[in-house]
Amino acid sequence: MAIIQVSVIPIGTRVPSISEYVTDAVRVLKEEMDVKFDLTSMGTIIEGDLEKVLSLAKKMHEAIFSPEVQRVVTTISIDDRRDKPQTMDGKVSSVKEKLMRT
Repeated sequence: MAIIQVSVIPIGTRVPSISEYVTDAVRVLKEEMDVKFDLTSMGTIIEGDLEKVLSLAKKMHEAIFSPEVQRVVTTISIDDRRDKPQTMDGKVSSVKEKLMRT
């Protein structure tokens, strides 16, 4: 299972705030029934099959374009571990567990 972080940024908007555009990108994920995601202040983390999550990242990227937005910069980080199963929650739990030991 892959975990990716996606950050979608429109360029050339009429105002500095981009939350309106980020909302359009996150709507793509909300329409999917079987995808787990976590919206953070700096991007969106998605968990699932690599092909599926990359397809969703592309849809998020495309959702930002409009007559007003003609340029979008999307950054994707991929964590694809194949030696054992991983989840978003498991990665966070692992760090929290180690913090408790110190």
